Amino acid sequence: MQSDTPEHTGPADPSDTAVWQPDLTNRAKPVYLAIADALADDIAAGRLAAGQRLPPQRLLADRLGVDLTTVSRAYSEARRRGLLDARVGQGTFVSAQDVAPDRPLPETARPRREAAAPSAVIDMTMNQPPLPDAPDLLDRVRRSLSQAMLRLDPQTLLRYPEAGAGFRAVEEDCAAGARWLAKRLPDLDESPLGNHSRIVVCPGTQSALLALLCMLTSPGDTVCTEELTYPGFKAIARQLGLRVVGVAMDKDGLDPDALRAAVQAHSPKALYCTPTLHNPTTATLPAGRRAAIAAIARQHGFPIIEDDIYGVLPQDAPPPIAALAPDVTFHVVGLAKCVAPGLRVTYVAAPDARQAMRLAAAQRATILGTPPVPAAVATQWIADGTADALLTAIRAEASARQRIARDLLPPATQTAHPEGFHLWLTLPPAWTRGEFAAHLRSHGIAAAVSDTFLTAGAVPEALRICLGAPVTRADCRRMLEVLADALDQSPALAGIVI
Repeated sequence: MQSDTPEHTGPADPSDTAVWQPDLTNRAKPVYLAIADALADDIAAGRLAAGQRLPPQRLLADRLGVDLTTVSRAYSEARRRGLLDARVGQGTFVSAQDVAPDRPLPETARPRREAAAPSAVIDMTMNQPPLPDAPDLLDRVRRSLSQAMLRLDPQTLLRYPEAGAGFRAVEEDCAAGARWLAKRLPDLDESPLGNHSRIVVCPGTQSALLALLCMLTSPGDTVCTEELTYPGFKAIARQLGLRVVGVAMDKDGLDPDALRAAVQAHSPKALYCTPTLHNPTTATLPAGRRAAIAAIARQHGFPIIEDDIYGVLPQDAPPPIAALAPDVTFHVVGLAKCVAPGLRVTYVAAPDARQAMRLAAAQRATILGTPPVPAAVATQWIADGTADALLTAIRAEASARQRIARDLLPPATQTAHPEGFHLWLTLPPAWTRGEFAAHLRSHGIAAAVSDTFLTAGAVPEALRICLGAPVTRADCRRMLEVLADALDQSPALAGIVI
């Protein structure tokens, strides 16, 4: 559990943790930035005083009805602006420094490829790919962006999509999605015909999951997932009033026998899973288990939502479930983890054209559709090879950082794939996850603890470590040295302050 606890008993009013709650109305930006902006506004207006303690992250997340990771990112952003101070074992407090709410980040705090300031926070709460150390590739990205904009018809920005298109992406974008998905689904039809295509283009995986759950479930329904799972899925299920049943895992991932028992007990409407480079444990389901899970879905008549967002990173991954059972699988592949997080384009291969049209309708009811600019950029990058070049560079940089992790961290503590960019850190008995997360925060490192991912079972003493969060490879090494040093000593020694 994130440890903003125990309660502070200093001069500030101890009831202040029950008072502050950000006003997020009329803030058209990501929620974590809206929280940070609201904090800055309240400090500027005098509603928050220097030294006042803020609510623990989990408490504020529950109040706002958002994921714990969102609040963690917001607090990290506020610390980066100089608005907050984190005190180990006490909590998070409004900084005594006078910071204007719209003050830009100092130059040293802005992430740059060549270096990160020693004082900059390394925020590992979002699992993001590493920046490739390839200036020529970045120049190629710029040129490809320009070409995409030149090819984009301005009228697509000045009008809503034609009603007959059902707010689906244009045929060219669907064809690009089919080409990208063919890396993992080689038999996928690469000639989509408008609304008859199996491909639906979505503005990010989160929106794709939202549309899928809206389409497949109703409030009160049950959905199954791994006992540790992607927090964004948990957040959507909570918002839609769904019951999430966690299914037991082992070192190879989801256990088919445990899934069969859960299905018989709970009759779920869908299964959501990440078979390749599971988030957070990095487990990859063997081919036999994938076939067994597909057989269970067919036997009991429920669909599988296969999140294959990390699927193209390993060059040796087994075929996806959708290749074994396309008739019961919605195959979801986003570009955020393998090309560019800022692109926000995801492709879904539905079981058939009718299901694709239903999904497009659910997307229209929730977020209208995919904006034409990112879709056009994704299509251009896939067509001219920029997407493949970025994937290759990300894979190479991730592999280099994994080698550093293997050199520095005790083997018994880490589970990872050599071509992935996160690892699952299992703590030695001396440490608890809360103590370790607090120790990392005292060194300017924010990490996601196991509670964030839990849906069932006992909470493991573990954290997800994102090797892509540090801007440079040298920053990654310094971060891992902090982890290695802590793992080599007891919490009592690590926390000594003189």
